[in-house]
Amino acid sequence: MAKLETLFTEHPRSVNETYFAHLGVATSFGRRMIFAGLACLVHGLFPFLFTKTCSRAITTLHTEMTTARIRNAPA
Repeated sequence: MAKLETLFTEHPRSVNETYFAHLGVATSFGRRMIFAGLACLVHGLFPFLFTKTCSRAITTLHTEMTTARIRNAPA
């Protein structure tokens, strides 16, 4: 049973988050990535739509992830 718990907590612990905090962050990122991906597909068909949506989403998500790593780093 301890092995099963480790499967769910090892990675969140490695980024200094609880399981539920990690679930929330990952879900938030995933939703935004899905939206950005759909916008990219539409942009491919209609180049005049969503001209900055994908690049802005990537930049924002990267900034949030790296900022969180610094903020959550052990002192």
